Amino acid sequence: MDALLKETVNAAINSRYPGMDLESRRLIGEILVRKEVEKGEILLNEGQISHHIVLVGKGMLRQFYYKNGKDVTEHFSYEGCIAICIESTLKQEPTHLMIEALENSVIYLLPYNKLLALTEISWEINMFYRKMLEHSLIVSQIKADSWRFETARERYNLLMENQPEVIKRAPLSHIASYLLMTPETLSRVRAGLL
Repeated sequence: MDALLKETVNAAINSRYPGMDLESRRLIGEILVRKEVEKGEILLNEGQISHHIVLVGKGMLRQFYYKNGKDVTEHFSYEGCIAICIESTLKQEPTHLMIEALENSVIYLLPYNKLLALTEISWEINMFYRKMLEHSLIVSQIKADSWRFETARERYNLLMENQPEVIKRAPLSHIASYLLMTPETLSRVRAGLL
């Protein structure tokens, strides 16, 4: 296993199931497919079926969709993060989400069918898969609650606290759409006017 692959596998697994044994980590590492993507490259388009879970080794990705002709950022992923279009991957149906590289990136594609096969022979990998799905559901609920109950300033402060890499590296227009605000509102929040 090369250094970046090992680092990526360990970071992704440790974020969901840190107790996973070395053999299970090796099994996951063996089925990952390395891919280098350029800034602006679309990894998954609307209407395609997601067959992979993405582990980010280097760089930054965003998941987004179009609503009323506007681009809305759903999620950011960077080193050690896992990106999954959960509905498309689990149901093997076309997605509404798109995945774009915001930076030149190195990603590892985890084939969903191979992961499922490993869950049947490894309790550890099954637990990792379960923890990955649980985390995705929790993140979705937290985001939905944030949109419903928090002010623009509170949403920005939470992003700054929980994902400072996004604030440092993502374009402001994508941060604004992720926080469900206009770029002008984001500018006022950042200036302390809201």
